[in-house]
Amino acid sequence: MWQTYYTPTSVDETLRLLAEHGPESRVIAGGTDLLVELRRGDRQARVLIDVTRVGGLDQIYLDDDGLIHIGPTVTHNQVVASGLLRERGFPLALACWRVGTPQLRNRGTVVGNLVTASPANDTIAALWALDARVTLRSVRGQRSLSFEEFYRGVRATALAADEMVTDVTFPALDDRQRGTFVKLALRRTHAISVVNAAVVLTFEHEGKRALGDQRLHRVPDSFEDDVVTEARITLGSVAPTVIRALEAEALLTGGTLDEKRVSEAADLAARVACPIDDIRAGGDYRRRIARVLVRRALVALQAGIERDEFPAAPPMLRGKTDGRFPRLAGSTICHREGGLEPIECTVNGENVVVQGAGGKRLLDMLRQDLGLIGTKEGCGEGECGACTVWMDGIAVLACLIPAPRAHGTQIVTVEGLAQGVELHPVQQAFIDEGAVQCGYCTPGFVMAGASLLEEIPHPTREQIIAGLTGNLCRCTGYHKIARAIERAA
Repeated sequence: MWQTYYTPTSVDETLRLLAEHGPESRVIAGGTDLLVELRRGDRQARVLIDVTRVGGLDQIYLDDDGLIHIGPTVTHNQVVASGLLRERGFPLALACWRVGTPQLRNRGTVVGNLVTASPANDTIAALWALDARVTLRSVRGQRSLSFEEFYRGVRATALAADEMVTDVTFPALDDRQRGTFVKLALRRTHAISVVNAAVVLTFEHEGKRALGDQRLHRVPDSFEDDVVTEARITLGSVAPTVIRALEAEALLTGGTLDEKRVSEAADLAARVACPIDDIRAGGDYRRRIARVLVRRALVALQAGIERDEFPAAPPMLRGKTDGRFPRLAGSTICHREGGLEPIECTVNGENVVVQGAGGKRLLDMLRQDLGLIGTKEGCGEGECGACTVWMDGIAVLACLIPAPRAHGTQIVTVEGLAQGVELHPVQQAFIDEGAVQCGYCTPGFVMAGASLLEEIPHPTREQIIAGLTGNLCRCTGYHKIARAIERAA
């Protein structure tokens, strides 16, 4: 899929490599989209430049000018866990919570979602409604673009071959502002949006703030009688790019969120949509859903209940870590396809050195080079969770991680959970509850379940279900699997 894999340790070195290799190169962070595209042949990249070991790129912070900054390696789960973003960038936090699954959110990055540039990508709609900008850097200099300037069509952006996104910024929501994100997909979780929408409203008066259980939130006051002074409505998966519903925004501005105005704004938003028919939905259906979603968002903001669907303690499958992967010190490392450059890491407590795996996925290295065949390949695209392993204590999908990314890491597979002859409590509970039929998906469920209990020792049934959304089973119907996790807890 690639011939050369670089792991730089600084932004300057990353930019030098991009300038040297040009269109043949591609920056990789999470890789949850890129590896699928490479395997399918939808994208060509002879050189991959992995920026996840560069220090300081996974930061989320508020500056003195009231702008929130999101670094290029910030993952979806880091956004979900951020008190700052839950409080002052809520549409983005909610959109990230609804992206993929815990394992995918542990690796997939917000910037990667933006650069992929699919009009169905959830974080684009949320950030566009928040009036975000992207900062692009190359050896030639730096530039800042609005989303209107950055997006040029379906999967097309203004990003040049020698540039990388180094920052995403947007004004932090203040006490006069409320926002939310809504989507419709073919499943409740782990599905691309058929349609999505984000709404940010500024009101005449301030709302209240309060500290809540494990997260910041606004007190759910009703804003029904307050005048809207500014509105931003974005729609995804209804046009070649995410779009603004400008007429609906104009209608809302200067009035209150009464029933008539909400209905008229939803109608106007639907009219701006120009969706296509595809395998997930027809164009006419998407227009109708756009109206429903915008109305749903406005009603929630009117009643102050937009935060009700965001969990107080969302499971992230990051074990006892903070969800951040350690940086790599030293100089740039280069691995080549079939080359002799060693991949050195710790697997199940043992130091290993693997040569010739520079062009492989972590899944292939584990199975083919190390003989650890407990980690299964079910789909190869991050859909099924059968290849779940822990990397530096965080649950990830081995089918979507290049093997060179494992250099210098701590990897745990299902073979490494047991302590000698004593099974891990989750493994034993699967036996005791009969939570196995064909067994193919079982290693992934066990690894996900064990990670969940590392993070939340006594999860609720809802947290168990949310923690296992990244794992599919075609045999058991899931009930005994959930019971096994409860038993182990």
